[in-house]
Amino acid sequence: MNAVDRRDFLTTVGAAAASLPFTTSNSRADDKKERIKIGQIGTGHAHASGVFSQLRQVTDDFEIAGIVENDPKRRKELGDAYQGVKLISEEQLLNTKGLQAVVVETEVQDLLPTAQRCVEADMSIHLDKPAGENLADCTQLLDEVGRRKLHLQMGYIYRYHTAMQFCYKAVADGWLGDVFEVHAVMSKKVNAASRKYLSRYAGGSMFEIGCHVIDATVRVLGKPEKITAHARQTHPDRDELVDNQIAVFDYPSAIASVRSTLIEYEGFARRQFRVCGEFGSFDLQPLGGQKFQLALEKPSGDFEKGYQEVTIPKGPGVFVSAFKDMAAVLRGEKENDYPLSHELAVHEAILRASGYSVS
Repeated sequence: MNAVDRRDFLTTVGAAAASLPFTTSNSRADDKKERIKIGQIGTGHAHASGVFSQLRQVTDDFEIAGIVENDPKRRKELGDAYQGVKLISEEQLLNTKGLQAVVVETEVQDLLPTAQRCVEADMSIHLDKPAGENLADCTQLLDEVGRRKLHLQMGYIYRYHTAMQFCYKAVADGWLGDVFEVHAVMSKKVNAASRKYLSRYAGGSMFEIGCHVIDATVRVLGKPEKITAHARQTHPDRDELVDNQIAVFDYPSAIASVRSTLIEYEGFARRQFRVCGEFGSFDLQPLGGQKFQLALEKPSGDFEKGYQEVTIPKGPGVFVSAFKDMAAVLRGEKENDYPLSHELAVHEAILRASGYSVS
């Protein structure tokens, strides 16, 4: 097995690497760009502090106008991630002169109503996942975003992960041939308090964390023709949490399986995204790592035939890259890689895979 190190990777896919979001420019033109004014509403989402911490790193592109926390208890308990940032009301934020975008990081049940208010104020949004428990509300939001010609960026964590971006490009460039299989695993083990909290969502583990790999699956294969969901409750005597799920995605010439649990010891280590095509395969395990297995029936680029281990640069962080990409879209420098049609297909797939009724 041949290892491909960082230098080899950059040599091999120089053009591709240049297009990745973590790539930055030191040109004077970039230095003169006016910063985009942005704020954040909510700190209750599981990703909230991490997202904000990475937003604060994108100082060349964004000026943070302030942060909103409508919950009095949370407002008093804001952690170190928010130190030094102006705490303001939602009304103050949305009426800030020159504000162009808002990061929505509330608890899940408040994500869509908050996003809707931001869009009605003509703000582009970074919206964390998942986009509500029904398709109609999500569709309404997406329609309004499209009508106002705003930008919506969803916070699925594998969109800007460098190894996953390698996968997306390998598929798009035909290195793997026609894809006939995707296999994804997204699991972890949660404590009793988390089980009680997550029990409020009928979609269980698939809705809570499986959504991230569903987004990646739809990126690779598109909208499925049919989804068959299976769900189990490990401890129905203790709580109502659906904590063990699998969904099968049917396509005309491919099958995808997505597994997600909240009861697996060392579940992070078994998280996986595998794509198999007629001419090769990509296998990243654990998800979030930088090392993956690449199999090629014939050489592609400078990668040789056969199985090889590839290690790819980490980049500055998935949300740093996401916000850099958002800035480029808002400035008109590039098209959005994730159109509203993709967002709708992803959310419908999440709901169906999580066992929700979708009309």
